[in-house]
Amino acid sequence: MQHATPAAPAVRETLERLLASETFGRSERARKLIRYLVEREQAGEADRLKGFSIAMDVFGKDGDFDPSTDAVVRVQAGRLRELLQQYFANEGIAEPVRIAIPRGGYVPAYELNAIRLPEVAKPAEQAAAAAAPAEHPSAAQDAVAPDASLAPAAAPVPSVARHLRFFWIAIAVVIAMLGVLILRQGSGALLAGGHLPATFESAGLTSSIAPSPVSEALPLVYIAVKASGADAGRIAASLRAGLSGFDTIDFIGRDTVDKTDPVNNPTSFIFDILPGPNTGDITIELQSMASGRVLLSRNLTPADSTPTAIEDRVADMLSSALPASGTIYNYIEQTGTPNGLTECLLLNDKYYLDQNARTHEAAYRCLETLANSGAKSSLVYSELASLQVEAVSDHYVYPPNATIEKAVEFAHRGVQMGPTSPYAHRAYGYVSSRLGNTDEAIRWMRKAYELNPYDLGMAAAYGYGLIFAGRYAEGTPILTHAAETFSGHSTWWDYGLFVGDFMLGDMNKAIAASMALRTTATKSHYLAARLIGAKAAGQDSLVTTLLNELNTKFPKFAADPRSTFVERKYPADLTDRLVQALRAAGLGSAS
Repeated sequence: MQHATPAAPAVRETLERLLASETFGRSERARKLIRYLVEREQAGEADRLKGFSIAMDVFGKDGDFDPSTDAVVRVQAGRLRELLQQYFANEGIAEPVRIAIPRGGYVPAYELNAIRLPEVAKPAEQAAAAAAPAEHPSAAQDAVAPDASLAPAAAPVPSVARHLRFFWIAIAVVIAMLGVLILRQGSGALLAGGHLPATFESAGLTSSIAPSPVSEALPLVYIAVKASGADAGRIAASLRAGLSGFDTIDFIGRDTVDKTDPVNNPTSFIFDILPGPNTGDITIELQSMASGRVLLSRNLTPADSTPTAIEDRVADMLSSALPASGTIYNYIEQTGTPNGLTECLLLNDKYYLDQNARTHEAAYRCLETLANSGAKSSLVYSELASLQVEAVSDHYVYPPNATIEKAVEFAHRGVQMGPTSPYAHRAYGYVSSRLGNTDEAIRWMRKAYELNPYDLGMAAAYGYGLIFAGRYAEGTPILTHAAETFSGHSTWWDYGLFVGDFMLGDMNKAIAASMALRTTATKSHYLAARLIGAKAAGQDSLVTTLLNELNTKFPKFAADPRSTFVERKYPADLTDRLVQALRAAGLGSAS
């Protein structure tokens, strides 16, 4: 297990899945306690996590509570520790983050679970592996098992098995060599990010490597309505509308499941709309059709089911369940059933949770492989466009010679293949913003939001785009509403909230948003936001720490933050205000 500090969004997403798990499903007190502890710690209020305040805030005790005679907090904390151990040993074994409550206190601790990314072999290593003769077992093993050091020592292999192994290794080498030949002949334009041809056949890719439907298959999702009444009908209609707009799943638009449905498909899921535990309540359960396991359960009261509230309730649930960071993809990863595209989307999500050169390259190469085999999914090109922008912004080595123009080409292909795809429109908007085409960026992001208002990520992107177009009063409420509706949001939402509230003069909210960035140290502008927030909050020791961190990790930014903001196409008034605030916090001359 890695001991790096997880990013705040990863902690939130793990918490949401944990709360929806079977392990915690039977203990309302445990769910309430773990949510309280994590949310308070994530809000920077770890010092409040004492037995007395927990007793009052979580268990409803009054000011007369005496911890020496009432052990409710200690007993429930002990039970919570047991449930956490049980969850992460079973249902949550593949969670990217593990949460614990160390004995002797109530402040949560987090650890990153080991994320094993595909090993990216260097060209020289690939050539050496291909040239290694079969009589050298060590070279052959390296060619097929880059992670062999993680496996236990194997017993001596019988001669027949050894011959078979060498046979399959030879086949693998031949396939790899054919792949290199094909890429050299046909996909140079795509690998280099040059002009994309109208069809991949005209780029030299042979018809024999047409994309496999399996490699691009998405999770199948159904609805079964098993409750009656106006509220159940309204919920079903809202659920249908939301499901039909998500690019990351295939929604099978009918209400009943018949014998022709793929119940044995490990990536088929169903939303059951059921009568709730109380009169007038409706329960929605997300279930794996193959295993019958309930992955998510939400109980909606009559107040939740009203026309004014239902869209937010459904949007929160679907935003938790359907994206690559959500419940369905997490289950697919846990059960080891991802295919080509779902695997790429999972790697892409890991990059946005842990943004560094290695996670970026793993996601990019995975999507690039699908593109080079003639992928028909707009998701492939949309995500490649965004990753190309990230490569330019953060100066990643891979892909070589990344440019915004190459990102535009990918984004254009994504929209061509998915004219109603919210993801494609969002990617085009993101690329346009990096080009400085503010009006175009807003137009594309607004369209993404309109195509699926149930995806809170699209609402957040639209609000974020408005903020960085200088339209703070318009964008901040949209992003705020998305963040308040969906607790499992990404770090960039918090940065957008910081900027919006900062420019609107609401420093209390700006400080709170900057605190949510405290576990992220890979972005200079995130650290800058934290520095401004710490200075406004009067946290002098933190100001000193952040100044040292910025000067050490980002000397170029520390010397001239203005140039970074200008390069990122920030509005002039935002750039001036940020530079002024950084100067006041002591960051060099902050010219």
